[in-house]
Amino acid sequence: MDGGSTSDTLFGKIIRREIAADIVYENNEVVGFRDRHPQAPEHLLFVPRKAI
Repeated sequence: MDGGSTSDTLFGKIIRREIAADIVYENNEVVGFRDRHPQAPEHLLFVPRKAI
């Protein structure tokens, strides 16, 4: 990885819009989207844009 880009993971692909997701929030640092298979009535995932 080059340190600043998203990785080639499922989350990286969602951030780059290669995989469809119900995005509910985004800014320069994070992207938030609904879980496709939630275990609770409201289950959101927030992932950093920068690969950690």
